[in-house]
Amino acid sequence: MVGEATTRTPSGNGRASGLPAEMARGHVEASVARIPATDTVEQALSRLRRVRYVIVDVVLVVDQQQRYVGVAPIGELLAAAPDRAVSDVVRRDWPIADPELDQELALERAVAAGVTTLPIVDGAGHALGCIPAHALIEILAAEHREDVHRMVGILREGANSRHAIEDPPFTRFRRRFPWLVIGLALSTAGTAVMAGFEEMLARNVVVAFFIPALVYLTDAIGTQTEAIAVRGLSMTQKSFPDILMREIATGGMIGGALAVLAMSGIWLVYGDLRLAVGVGLSLVVAGTLACAIGLTLPWILSRLHIDPALGSGPVATIIQDVLTLLVYFSILTTLLAP
Repeated sequence: MVGEATTRTPSGNGRASGLPAEMARGHVEASVARIPATDTVEQALSRLRRVRYVIVDVVLVVDQQQRYVGVAPIGELLAAAPDRAVSDVVRRDWPIADPELDQELALERAVAAGVTTLPIVDGAGHALGCIPAHALIEILAAEHREDVHRMVGILREGANSRHAIEDPPFTRFRRRFPWLVIGLALSTAGTAVMAGFEEMLARNVVVAFFIPALVYLTDAIGTQTEAIAVRGLSMTQKSFPDILMREIATGGMIGGALAVLAMSGIWLVYGDLRLAVGVGLSLVVAGTLACAIGLTLPWILSRLHIDPALGSGPVATIIQDVLTLLVYFSILTTLLAP
């Protein structure tokens, strides 16, 4: 019946129970007066006195088929002459939202119009109710928290993000230790690479001098990329291939700049141009690979719904180390061949 309240099922958080929280429908309050446009102001106010509504700052004006016409603010009804028709005071330009509209867009629509109550109207033109002021504030707070979480690199506002920092020590150990075991297993590949170039190391022992610095620099480049990826992949709207190409280009430029510095120092100290070129080329190639790995691995883990903050570091580090050694020894084997 027109003018009677229809109540929603409370969910304890100001939203309709069981409805999607990210859509406008999830915040609808159905207990709002629906007044025929043909009523007089006196008749409308009489209806309002008979029923207790949750939303009282506006009434929804409907036609004879119960389709939404507009909104009549309660202040304007109280100020209007009793014999004046409700259709004369209705606000037809009041913003409305579709029930499937994203909650953030619904909030923006209300803010842009400067209103504190937003009617929700379905495709058939029937008003389901309104999003009241307190629900709009809830949406604003939720969207603000989500934006802040994304800015600091939390990919999802959920239990996994909190557990990583709040769990007791044993639980943290159980979540992190398996990744380190994987890193330990993969580290045997680095030993195998060193053993495979034992003859060259015995012939040119100076080659070994630059391994720690080379491995450290490529790890540092990769770690920078991992930190940026864990934080940034949740924020960007660009495609992964586009981001990857940009990061590869960045890695090449970083490696090239470091290569110039390293080559100058090695040539100056050791007077060996081939060794200097070999270290420089290794920095360019390994630095580029480190950026690619540092971005790709967190992306893969996040796609698999695995916390990239736990797995990226141990696995990416050993992969970068092994590839750096392979690149370094392969280049020097070619350049220092007798």
